[in-house]
Amino acid sequence: MKFQNNISLKPYNTFSINTKAKYFYIFKSLEELHEIYTHPTFRPMKKLILGGGSNMLLVNNFDGIVLKNGLKGIQVTTKDEAFAYVKVQGGENWHQFVLWCLENNFGGVENLSLIPGTVGAAPIQNIGAYGVELKDVFHHLTAYNIHNQTVETFNLEECQFGYRDSIFKSKVKGQYIILSVTFKLTTHNHRIHINYGAIQNVLNIKNILNPTIQDISHAVIEIRSSKLPNPDEIGNSGSFFKNPEIEKSTFEQLQKRFPDIVFYDLPNGKVKIPAGWLIEQCGWKGKRIGNTGAYAKQALVLVNYGDATGREVWELALKIKASVKEKFGIEITPEVNIIK
Repeated sequence: MKFQNNISLKPYNTFSINTKAKYFYIFKSLEELHEIYTHPTFRPMKKLILGGGSNMLLVNNFDGIVLKNGLKGIQVTTKDEAFAYVKVQGGENWHQFVLWCLENNFGGVENLSLIPGTVGAAPIQNIGAYGVELKDVFHHLTAYNIHNQTVETFNLEECQFGYRDSIFKSKVKGQYIILSVTFKLTTHNHRIHINYGAIQNVLNIKNILNPTIQDISHAVIEIRSSKLPNPDEIGNSGSFFKNPEIEKSTFEQLQKRFPDIVFYDLPNGKVKIPAGWLIEQCGWKGKRIGNTGAYAKQALVLVNYGDATGREVWELALKIKASVKEKFGIEITPEVNIIK
């Protein structure tokens, strides 16, 4: 087992932050992972698990072992008249998995097209877009318990999914490494989600009256590509902040002050306010400070124009957070993981 030493993590995070790892290793089997967590030399060292590096901001150098999930493989474990159960290894690229599903006419993940990152990282965040969340197609996952070196299975209820949240981001944060995820996908009579965002508009322009899951994916890719910067061109981690959910009474008071406020009523009686709208109203859209700033086409996306440090991006995020609080009285919280 040969570790790379003092390696730059710039190629391994979509923000393109040039922090360094003392040690770096891509594990490609459970046996390799188990050896790292049981070896007397490696076990005491601090560790950071990397998937696609798409949902994190690296603020400092990492004085320990960075482990990149390199587990690969997609397998249909069971298939019946209505559903296919597909087991996907944690190191698989999320969007490539979505494309695989479309090729096989398996429905459920088409609205989640073009989301960066790996399959193993997806449940941690409960990734979501355009009216669909990972939990909607989730069946179970397997994870490595780093404390007792065992493999455990988590079902839907045990994952405690919430809005961009799960048990792996809260109660047991840093205690498990997700090895594989099994999805429950439709094989026919797909449920089509077109009522969120601009999907319906794109379909109307293309004169598509009865969209397939492939049509939905193409529409989502078109929308995301028009609004979000390509990480290969401009470093970013997609949406930096969560969309805040507030009480109805609080919203009604806000609406009196800001009649044009954008909002979505939620089934739980609360109201969701797009964080991008709040940030834009505070004047941040397209604003650049040094090597970082808020993207010109979407204020919710913070970007690295080339040489920004993680500290610079984090300081910008704190300024944006404070300005939204001052103007609207609303706390916005990061959707990305801040690694300090």
